Amino acid sequence: MITVLGIGPGSPNLRLQGTDAIITKATLVIGSDRQLAEFDIPAEKQLVLPKLEVLKKLLAEQHDQNVVLLASGDPLLYGIGSWTLRQFGSDCVTIVPGISSIQYMFHQVGLAMNDTYLTSSHGRLPDFDFLLAHKTVGMVTDDEIGPYQIAQEVLKRHQHRTIYIGEQLSYPEEKISQLAPEQVENQKYNMNVVIITNA
Repeated sequence: MITVLGIGPGSPNLRLQGTDAIITKATLVIGSDRQLAEFDIPAEKQLVLPKLEVLKKLLAEQHDQNVVLLASGDPLLYGIGSWTLRQFGSDCVTIVPGISSIQYMFHQVGLAMNDTYLTSSHGRLPDFDFLLAHKTVGMVTDDEIGPYQIAQEVLKRHQHRTIYIGEQLSYPEEKISQLAPEQVENQKYNMNVVIITNA
């Protein structure tokens, strides 16, 4: 059985109850270096996340074992949970939810998530005409399409929006900025989530 375990946005205080018990029972725990470092896992029971084609082969070989695949945030919100279900099906995969970084961000800035369009720019070019037709958008971003690029798309359309940028969410270094599009600087933003809203 494969368990895709959502471990929340980062802080141990935001993990769902039962997370440690699931990891303790695992025969193998797979995750990024950062994810694995969050837990006390014997070296022989952990594996740094390989490329997806290697991961697929490995999971197929371990189908009779209790394998846990760590997922930051929530596994089914632009996470590895969807990929795992597509590869192996719901009979072989259990998804354990987590608090997403987008969800956490909305709560930190005091905005309701009702009618929000949730998306990600990881490895994709968003359709900004479509996105910016929505009142509120929550987006996990990457180095290619980040806060500055988003702000430029808002300015191109002459929209008056508020942009919230959350970096290192739930970690001690957490930083949340509330800016007008023209105030968003062209710089590196660390592990960030962006909210675009009319509110």
